[in-house]
Amino acid sequence: MKPYSQMNGQPFRVLFSDKLTVRLAVGGLLLAGSLGSCSPLRLLRPGQRLLSQVRIAGEQKADAERLQTLVQQKPNSTFPLPKVAIYQLGRFFYNEERIRGKLEDDRTRFSQLIKQAGTDSARVGQLLTKRERHVRRHQLALDRGNAIMRLGEPPVIYDSSLTATSVEQLGIFLKSKGFFRSSVAATDTVPTRRFAPLRLFALQSPFRTDSQRVTVTYHIHEGPAFHYSQLDYDIADTTVARRVLASQPQSLLRVGDRYDEEVVGNERARIENLLKNQGFYDFRQQYVTLEADTSFVPATVRLRTLIADPPRGNQHRLYTIRHVNFITDAGIVRFGRERDTLVRDSVYYLSYRHRFGTKTLDRKLEVRPGDAYSLLNTQLTQRQLASLDMFRFSTVTYRRVRGPEAARDSARGLLDATINASPAKKFQETVEGGATYVAELVGPFANLRLKVRNVFGGAELLEFGVRAGFEGQYDITGNNNERGSTTLNSQLTTQLGANVNLVLPQFLVPWRPNRYLTRYNPRTRLNASYTYVQRPDYTRTNVEGTFDYLWQRSAFHQYVFTPLDVSIIRTADLSARFDSILQNLRFQQGSPLYRSFDNLFIPSLNVTSLFNSNDFNETRDAKYLRLFVEVGGLTRRLYQQQPLVSYTNDLKNNKLKIYDFGKITADYRRYYKLTPRTYFVYRLAGGLATALTSTNITSVAKDGSRSTETAYLVPYDKYLFAGGSSSVRAWKPRRLGLGSYTQYKYDPNDPSQFLRINGSLVRDYNLEQPGEVLLEGNVEYRFPLYSFINGALFTDVGNVWALRPNAQQPGAQFKVNEFYRQLAVGSGFGFRFDFTFLILRLDVATKVYDPTAPGSKWAIRKFSFREDQTAFNLGIGYPF
Repeated sequence: MKPYSQMNGQPFRVLFSDKLTVRLAVGGLLLAGSLGSCSPLRLLRPGQRLLSQVRIAGEQKADAERLQTLVQQKPNSTFPLPKVAIYQLGRFFYNEERIRGKLEDDRTRFSQLIKQAGTDSARVGQLLTKRERHVRRHQLALDRGNAIMRLGEPPVIYDSSLTATSVEQLGIFLKSKGFFRSSVAATDTVPTRRFAPLRLFALQSPFRTDSQRVTVTYHIHEGPAFHYSQLDYDIADTTVARRVLASQPQSLLRVGDRYDEEVVGNERARIENLLKNQGFYDFRQQYVTLEADTSFVPATVRLRTLIADPPRGNQHRLYTIRHVNFITDAGIVRFGRERDTLVRDSVYYLSYRHRFGTKTLDRKLEVRPGDAYSLLNTQLTQRQLASLDMFRFSTVTYRRVRGPEAARDSARGLLDATINASPAKKFQETVEGGATYVAELVGPFANLRLKVRNVFGGAELLEFGVRAGFEGQYDITGNNNERGSTTLNSQLTTQLGANVNLVLPQFLVPWRPNRYLTRYNPRTRLNASYTYVQRPDYTRTNVEGTFDYLWQRSAFHQYVFTPLDVSIIRTADLSARFDSILQNLRFQQGSPLYRSFDNLFIPSLNVTSLFNSNDFNETRDAKYLRLFVEVGGLTRRLYQQQPLVSYTNDLKNNKLKIYDFGKITADYRRYYKLTPRTYFVYRLAGGLATALTSTNITSVAKDGSRSTETAYLVPYDKYLFAGGSSSVRAWKPRRLGLGSYTQYKYDPNDPSQFLRINGSLVRDYNLEQPGEVLLEGNVEYRFPLYSFINGALFTDVGNVWALRPNAQQPGAQFKVNEFYRQLAVGSGFGFRFDFTFLILRLDVATKVYDPTAPGSKWAIRKFSFREDQTAFNLGIGYPF
C-alpha cells in the first residue's frame, strides 16, 4: 500500500434444432474458455500493474459525479462490451513489423511513381493524395492498432503520478466548493484474492491471487462547509453602484448559501451583462473582483464585491446610440457608384438597389437611435435578422464617436451602429433522390423543392415542393395473404404529392401588431398540399390547407396556433373485392378502417407547444416536451343535417361527411449525458382522441335496404396508433393493440368464420389498430462502438385502447384498474451510423410481453426471428 495525501406468434424452431444447439453450446464453451485463458495481464511488462478499480470514499455533500470526472485514470470499461478483451483479440492479428514494412514499401513505390510522372502536375497531385491516404492508414494502425484493437481499449497501466495529480485536483475542487478545511488522500491496494468464473471453462480454479491489479481509493474528508454570512459591495462609481445594488434581487449569491467559486464566476458575468445592457459599452468582467474573508465566525465567509474604475482615474461611461446604418447588400461592390439611402424611423438603409422593404426590416431592429447601448438588444437584432432567412450573415458593429462630434460630458459617450447584412440567393432549389425501405420493400423516390426569397419585397418566403415515388406498405387487411400464412403481405404503392408554402415575417392580422411582439419572431404561414396514393385496391386523394401563426418564446420554445386547418379526403377508386373486405371488417370485427375510405371534410383548429433544448445530433443534456390540442367539426350542425347517408356499396360517391372530435397528445423526452458519448434517454407519451357528440348514420346496402346506427365517430387519420420504429419497436407500424383484445384472421372463403389451421385459430398481425387512448414509454442507453458507429440498448412499453366498450372487441376498452396489465413490452439493440449531417439507424426489437397473445403473455419464451416475434427497423435519425 502506497499512501498519497494532500490537505485538500410461433417460434422459429429451426433456429433451435438439436444439432445447431449442440454446436452453439460447444462454440460458446470454446469462446468462454479462450476468454478465460486470455487475460489482459499478459499484455503487461515487468513492473507494470493493471488499474482494476477506482473508488471515492467519504464524500457527503460534494458532487460525487464531478469528483469522478477529476480522476486522471479510470479502469477499462466493461459495459456493454469488454473493451480490453476486444483489444486483446485484435492483438492476435496485429503484426507491427509487417505494417512498418508496408508503410516503407508504399513510400518507396509512390516515390518512384512520382518520379516517373515527371512534370505532369495533375498526375503528381493524384499520386501525392494517394500516398497521403496510404501513409495515414498505416500510421493509424501503428499508433492505435488494427480495426479490432480500435474497437476495444488498451489496458490501463497504473500510473502513481496520475494518482498524485488526481489528489491535487480533488483538493482544489473541494476548496472551490466551500470545503476550505478538506483533505484528500489516496491508497493503492493490490487485491489478494479475485473471483474469475470464466476460468472454470479453462478447467482452472475460479479463485486466484492477483498481484498485478490495483484498486485506487480516494479518501475524502470534507470538513465543515463554509457559508455566506455577509455580502458587501465596494463600488467607487456611484452610477454603477446604483444599478448593481438595484439588481440585488437577481443576484446569484444569497446569505446562507455555501461558498462556490463557480457561482462566484457566474455572478461576475451577470454583473458584466447587467451593465452592458444598461449602456456601459466598455465595461468588462475584469473590473469585478470578489474577495472572501473567513477570519470571522468559524465556517462562514464574508464576501465583498469590488468594482474598480477604469485606469487613469476615469469613470465608467454610459453610451447612447447616435446613428444606425443598415447596409442590406454588404459584400457587394459597385465601383464608381454610391449606395442609395432611405430613412425610416431615423434608421438609414443603404443599398445599391433596395430589394427589401424597410418596413419589414424596421420591425426586426432592436438597436435604435437615441437608445442606450444594450448587448441584449444587439444579440436580439442579430437573431431576428437571421430568422428571416434572407441573409447569409448579419453583424452589428459599433464605432465610438470621438473628436469635435463627441459629447463634452466625459461621463457619457456616443456610438454609431452599423448593421451589415449579406443577402442570400433569391432562388434556391433542392433535388433529392433515393429510396425508402418500408414493409421490406425498396421504393425509389425523388423530391424537388424550390425556395424563393423576398417574393413581394417584404422578406417573404415562398416554397414549392413536388414529390413522386414508390413506397412499400403492408397489406392493410391481411386477408389477401396465402391461406395460413403468418407473414405480412406487402406491395409498392404509387405516391404523388405537391405543396406550396408561404411564410410572412409577421402576424397577418387586421390590426397593426405591437412592436413588442417582434422579439418573439412572429410569423404567418399559409400552406396547401395535395397527396395522391394509388394502390391495387384503391386510389385516394387528400387536399389540405392550413393557416398558422408561429412564434418563439425562447430559442428552445416554439408555439404554433392554427385557427384554420381544412382537409378533404376522397376515395377516387375502390375495388369491389377490397370494398367487401372493409365491410366484413366493419360488421364482423368492429374495425373502423372503412371510415378512412369514406369521403370526409375535416375542419379543425389546433395549438402546438414545442420545447426542445437539444440539437440535431442529440448531443446535449436536454429536455423535449410537445403538447398538442386539436378540436374539429364544431360547426358541422350549421351546414350538415343528420342522419348522414352512407352508401356502403359505393363509398367513392358518398357525400362529404363531417365528424366533430377532440384530440390531445403529450410527448416528453429526457436526455441525460453520462459521458461525452454515452447517454441515457427516456420518453413518456400519451394521447386521447374522442368524438365530441354522437353521429347518426343511415347505411344503404346494395339491395337498397337502410339501417340507422348511432356511433361516436372520429376521422380515421385522427386516431392514435402504436407500434413502429419510433414507438414500440417490436411491433410493426400501427399494429399494436387494442388493449388485450386478440385479433384473429377470418376465413377468406367464409368471412363469417375464423380461419383455422390444424384446428387452431390463426392470429392476425396485419390489421391496423386505431385507438382512442395511447400510453407509451421508452428507455434507451446509447454508447459508442467504433468511430462513427454507436450502439443502443432499449426497452419500449405501450398500447392503445378504445374509450367505449365494443362487444366485438373484448378487452379493448381502457380501464383504470386493468390498463397496466395490458402494456406491451419489447426490447432490443440498435446501431446508429452518425455521419454528422445524417444519422442512419438500425434497430432490432423482440416482443417480451404481448398482452394480446392468447394463453401465456410472455412472448420472449417463444423467441425467434420470425417477423411476428422480432422486428427490424431501418430509419433516419434517432427514434426519439
